[in-house]
Amino acid sequence: MLWHFLLLLALYVLTKHLLNKMQHLPPSPFPSLPIIGHLHLIKKPLHRSLSKISNRYGPILLLHFGSRPVLLVSSPSAAEECFTKNDTVFANRPRLLAGKYIGNNYTTLSWAPYGDNWRNLRRISLLELLSTSRLQMLSSLRADEVRSMIHQLFITRNQTVDMKSTFFELTLNVMMRMIAGKRYYGDNVEDVEEAKKFRERVEETFLVAGVTNMVDFLPILRWFGIGGMEKKLMLLKQKRDKFMQDLIEDNRRVMGSDDDSSLLGGGRKKTMIQVLLSLQETEPQYYKDETIGNLMGVLLGAGTDTSAGTMEWAMSLLLNNPRVLKKSQTEIDTHVGHDRLINEGDLAKLPYLHCIINETLRMYPAGPLLVPHESSKECVVGNFRVPRGTMLLVNMWAIHNDPKIWEEPREFKPERFEGLEGWKDGFKLMAFGTGRRSCPGEGLATRMVGLALASLIQCFEWERVSEEIVDMTEGNGLTLPKAQPLQAKCRPRSTMVNLLSQI
Repeated sequence: MLWHFLLLLALYVLTKHLLNKMQHLPPSPFPSLPIIGHLHLIKKPLHRSLSKISNRYGPILLLHFGSRPVLLVSSPSAAEECFTKNDTVFANRPRLLAGKYIGNNYTTLSWAPYGDNWRNLRRISLLELLSTSRLQMLSSLRADEVRSMIHQLFITRNQTVDMKSTFFELTLNVMMRMIAGKRYYGDNVEDVEEAKKFRERVEETFLVAGVTNMVDFLPILRWFGIGGMEKKLMLLKQKRDKFMQDLIEDNRRVMGSDDDSSLLGGGRKKTMIQVLLSLQETEPQYYKDETIGNLMGVLLGAGTDTSAGTMEWAMSLLLNNPRVLKKSQTEIDTHVGHDRLINEGDLAKLPYLHCIINETLRMYPAGPLLVPHESSKECVVGNFRVPRGTMLLVNMWAIHNDPKIWEEPREFKPERFEGLEGWKDGFKLMAFGTGRRSCPGEGLATRMVGLALASLIQCFEWERVSEEIVDMTEGNGLTLPKAQPLQAKCRPRSTMVNLLSQI
C-alpha cells in the first residue's frame, strides 16, 4: 500500500509540473505536494524564506499556498510590469479572513475590491484626511506629542529607555489625537479607564490581526474544527466597531455643543472624525458612520506600528553606527541650532536625515511583503501567463536587499542616497508600495518619523546599554518587528539642557 501511495504521489507531482510548463505558467518550485502545495518550503520569517526560493528558482514564480495560486515577484522589472501595464488587473485584494473581519466584509480602504467604493474611500483619504493642507493643519499636534516624549526622556535621563514602547506610545497618541482628539498614554489622560480599555484593544488587535490564518490557504482545516482564529477575529471586529462608534458619538456631541472648541483644544481645528461628520451633513450617502469608522480604523492600524517600527530600526542602526549619528547631529546643529526645538518645517533643510530614513526603509521596510494583490483577469508578466484569481506577493525586502541592485545591501550606508532627495529610481525602492493601491499615508509617515528622529538626535546624546552592538535580528510579523526590542541610554546634550528644562 505504501508503495502504491508513493507512486501515485510521484505521478501527481510530475503531471502537475508538466502541465505548468505546457500552459506557459511561471516557473514553479518542484515539488508541489497535494493539498499543501508549496507550504512545506515556507519558514519564518516569510520574506527571507521567499527570498531564498526566488534566488534558487527565479524572480517570477508561481507558488501554491495550499489551494491558493500565488505569483511571487522579486525583481524591479517584474514589479514594474505588475504595477504599470497590469496595475488595474492587480488592483484587487484576495478574500482573506482578515479582510472579512478587520476589513468589515471587504469594504474598507485596505481590503475593498477595485471599484466605486474603493475609489470613494481613496478620494476621501487623499483629499479630506491626508492632504498636505490637512497634515499641515494638524502639525501642532505632532509637535506637541514629540515635545511630550522629549520631556519624559529629559526627566528620566541617564536611565535605560525602552525605545519600542516609547515610539509605539508616541505614534498611537499622535494618531488618536488627530483622529478623535484623545490621548491614551503618558500624562494628561482624561479618562483613565477608557485609556486602559483602549490599550487592551490595541494589544489584542496586533496580536490577532498579525497571525497568519491557515484556513485562508487550507479550507479543509475547517472540517477538523480548526477555526479558532476566525472566532477571535469575529469578537475583535465587534469590539473595534463599538470603540469606533463611541468615538464618532463623542465627536458628534462636541460638534453639537454650545462650546465651539473641538476635542483638539479649541478654535477651528477639527479632528479627522469631525471633518468627516461635517461632510456627512451635506453628503450623508458618502459619509456614513460605518464609512467614517472604517477609515479611522485603517488609519489607526496602518499608521502606528509601521512608523514606530521604522523609528526603532533607525535608532538601532544609528547606535551601531555612531559616525552617522554624529553627522546627522552636526547637520541639525548647523541648520536649526540650539535655541529652539526642531519643527516639521526644518525637515526640508536636513537632506542627510532623509538619507538615514531612506536607508532604514530600504534595509528594514515596514511591510517586507507588500499587502497582497489579486488578479481580476488573466494577464502576462515576464512573458508568462498569470491566471485570473492569482494572489500577487511582491517581496519588497528581497528587492531592497538584492546585491545585483544595491552595493553591499546589508551595510548601513545613508550616503548612497546623498544628492537624491525625493529619489524613487524605478521600482528599486518601494517602502510605501506603488501603483493604484500605494500607501496614501506616506506624507504623514515621513513627517512623523522625520520629526521624532530629528528631535531625539538634536536633544540627546545616545549610547548602547552595553559594549555589544544592538541585536538586529528580525522578528516574525507583518510589519518586520525587531526580535529584541531596542533599549538605549540617553543624556541631554550640554547645549540643550537649558532649553529642555523649560519644556
